[in-house]
Amino acid sequence: MAVRKLSVALEEPIARAAREAATRRGMSLSAWLTEASSTALAVEDGLAAVAEWESEAGSLAPQELAAADAEAPQAPSACN
Repeated sequence: MAVRKLSVALEEPIARAAREAATRRGMSLSAWLTEASSTALAVEDGLAAVAEWESEAGSLAPQELAAADAEAPQAPSACN
């Protein structure tokens, strides 16, 4: 897979937490940021799909949202 080298600026607390998270996982910071970006993009795609579905079928009821929340795996905290 081709990669593109980028220069990014992160606020210091975010940069520190990201580097620590990468270290805990035994990953490079670049690999960790790639994984985090991929996850964020998947979430955005999912939210867009739900919004499209709701525009056609109507909003989900509170009970449906609660049931979905109960079934969804819990994401780890970003600051652990």
